[in-house]
Amino acid sequence: MDDFKEKLSNFYNKFNEDKRLLRRHGQVEFLTSLKFIHEYLEPGDKIIDIGAGSGHYALYLKNEGYDVTAVEYVRPNIGKIRAKDKEIKIVEASATDLSMFKNDEFDIGIMFGPMYHLYEKGKRIKALNEAKRICKKYLFVTYIMNEYSVIEYAFKDNMYKQIKDRLDEDFHINDPEALFFQCRIEDIDELNDICHLKSLRRFASDGPSDYMRPTLNKMDDETFEAYLDFHMKTCERKELLGASSHVVDILTK
Repeated sequence: MDDFKEKLSNFYNKFNEDKRLLRRHGQVEFLTSLKFIHEYLEPGDKIIDIGAGSGHYALYLKNEGYDVTAVEYVRPNIGKIRAKDKEIKIVEASATDLSMFKNDEFDIGIMFGPMYHLYEKGKRIKALNEAKRICKKYLFVTYIMNEYSVIEYAFKDNMYKQIKDRLDEDFHINDPEALFFQCRIEDIDELNDICHLKSLRRFASDGPSDYMRPTLNKMDDETFEAYLDFHMKTCERKELLGASSHVVDILTK
């Protein structure tokens, strides 16, 4: 096992992704992403979930009756998926090498994990091109945003002095040894241009929710439902995208 895969495996062996997505801030991300995915799905579509994590999205869509293939790189996550559903199709592979699949084999591609962890630009390009090759209709690609990470960790958590050496003069995070890559909208645009992909829509899957975790958890149900409604109606506003924790790009060839 290479060093990077071992670091990822150790991280996901400890991290409870299902628990995160079941909390209110995670519900916002999950429900928002599903809303947009469903807008582009058609009956009979084949879906590939590249970097499926613990399988939350893949299993939900499979249970809705779609033909879903989960691709996951680290074995702790594969074990979590198998424990929930022994019948789902799972392939152990990196997002940068999907050579086991043929061109246009799937209708919809979901890539909600790999771009977090591919720090090298060349690997991000390779992953996008591989997803583009095997998906004939749409790709849903998630990124972690730079400004969220700076606000949350440098300033909200009062860690600026500890991490300032990882920030350039424009407050762009530069940490090749980290497990997570943070980007800006212009970085996403550049990748799309290089890979000749067209962005149809972008949305903030969680918006301000990550900043508001304690507040969301204290909300009564009626207020939380109103918050969800507000978020769904504002999550595509361009002025809010960069400050979201996650941004999802809906792409086509």
